[in-house]
Amino acid sequence: MTNNIKRFSGISGIIGVIMLVISFNINPGPPQGASYEQLISFAHQFYSSILWGAWLQTIGPFLIIVFAFSLVLLSGQGQTLAGWMVFFGAGILMTISLIEITFYIAVLFKDPPLGSLIGLNIIYAVQHLYFIVGAPALFIPLGMVLRHSDILPKWFGWMAIGIGIFFGILGIVFLFRLILPVWVTAIAGIQAFWWLASSILVVIRTQ
Repeated sequence: MTNNIKRFSGISGIIGVIMLVISFNINPGPPQGASYEQLISFAHQFYSSILWGAWLQTIGPFLIIVFAFSLVLLSGQGQTLAGWMVFFGAGILMTISLIEITFYIAVLFKDPPLGSLIGLNIIYAVQHLYFIVGAPALFIPLGMVLRHSDILPKWFGWMAIGIGIFFGILGIVFLFRLILPVWVTAIAGIQAFWWLASSILVVIRTQ
């Protein structure tokens, strides 16, 4: 890869993280255990924010995945098991994200009457998958890839593995909580710092 492509991939990661952070800030999410009437009121109040948040939460992860793929290719491990598992894990994570986003939009529909409540419950269910398999399936193999390359300092690889394991543990610990505590879903944001730091460092190293 040329420095221009490296720089493009790093910038993609930076923009992706920024979009993701904005999406979480403009779309506060409905109150936990909301009634049908509360959901209708929430949808009316935050209609535009939810849709813009859904768009940002779709494109942001896509750009981050572009960066993740570039890390594998830059490492020369695109044909290794760890490299292929990064591709597979990214597909799983993106699928989970798209399902959640789809039902964020579904909550906005007023008909059928209980459709929004069903959509909200599916959002709660899908959020479990992020911790159970989504994050671990991407971060653990990506960390293994980075440990065997000089693209980033080795501790980035170890940190990625640690993040994947930590999220997997949370997935087990809170498996029987149908609605994840707010602090658990919020702590998922730590991965954004990893993506941002690694993206910035890749860009700096092309200078």
